[in-house]
Amino acid sequence: MITKDQIEQLLEEGLGEGPIFVVKLDVSAGNDIRVLIDNDEGIAISDCVKVSRMIEGSYDRDLEDFSLNVSSPGADQPLMVKRQYVKNVGRGLNVKTTEGLKIEGTLEAADDENITVVVREKRRIEGRKAKEWVEEKHTIAYADIDKATVVISFKK
Repeated sequence: MITKDQIEQLLEEGLGEGPIFVVKLDVSAGNDIRVLIDNDEGIAISDCVKVSRMIEGSYDRDLEDFSLNVSSPGADQPLMVKRQYVKNVGRGLNVKTTEGLKIEGTLEAADDENITVVVREKRRIEGRKAKEWVEEKHTIAYADIDKATVVISFKK
């Protein structure tokens, strides 16, 4: 039987510190291997092919039968690992915290412990007639994020 630890070790050795990284890995009892990967420079089909061949080349199907699915997270999928946050700095982000707070803004920074989201909105300032743009920064620890998704925009 193929274990998750075996696949993790294989991927760590094969991918190293390169731009491709594992987002999620599942290995079921029936040797059904599912790998979600991403790339710091933008994911391509060739990245999925590379990882798929890396895994397939390490096992003999005559000795160990398995099914393999290597893909990228969809555009609508939530961010799952810190490296995805770093990759998406500068893009719009919807965040739902574990306390139920919803924040939509621009991901300004992502480090080892936190992300910073800048929310920009028009607000009425006391003593003024017209609304003005106000920026508010929210620093959120990864542990406090329930779900975060990139805002898909077709504007340039």
